[in-house]
Amino acid sequence: MSILLITRRSEGEKIPRKRGPGITDSDLLVINKIDIAKYVRCNLEVMESDAHRVRDGGPLVLTDCLTGTGLAEIADFLAARRKVLH
Repeated sequence: MSILLITRRSEGEKIPRKRGPGITDSDLLVINKIDIAKYVRCNLEVMESDAHRVRDGGPLVLTDCLTGTGLAEIADFLAARRKVLH
């Protein structure tokens, strides 16, 4: 099982919109730190839309670990996968 975490970018750093195997093939794509997106000029709607499109409906969770947003979904996903693997 692979989980890809996308974290914030450094100031001024350009993040190309890619379709690499980490994004397209991971069992769960986690986009973290959504609370700071507005401060680093990141459009979450575009990021989420792009991710859904290139993942062909694969699971995606947007998280904010500071407030706990999305953490329950990750825990549920991992628990379900654990049951499948055992």
